[in-house]
Amino acid sequence: MKLKVLKTEGEYEAALAEIEKLIDSAKPNRDRLELLVLLVHTYEDSRYPIDLSDPVEVIKFRMEQAGLKQKDLIPFID
Repeated sequence: MKLKVLKTEGEYEAALAEIEKLIDSAKPNRDRLELLVLLVHTYEDSRYPIDLSDPVEVIKFRMEQAGLKQKDLIPFID
């Protein structure tokens, strides 16, 4: 695979396949592996952005999952 900016899903899949081969090889070309990882990371950031969550909403969500109330946090805040 020629190293270039990934623009299609096919190029992205090919880069992932090559990364897997390099990781599994006995003597991987570390420079090539590093460049492929950077290309994949850039592609994923542009195609599949993840919004940052509001920290307060994250705490509230986790409290709900654990069945906690605000008063249950008092020992951790004092």
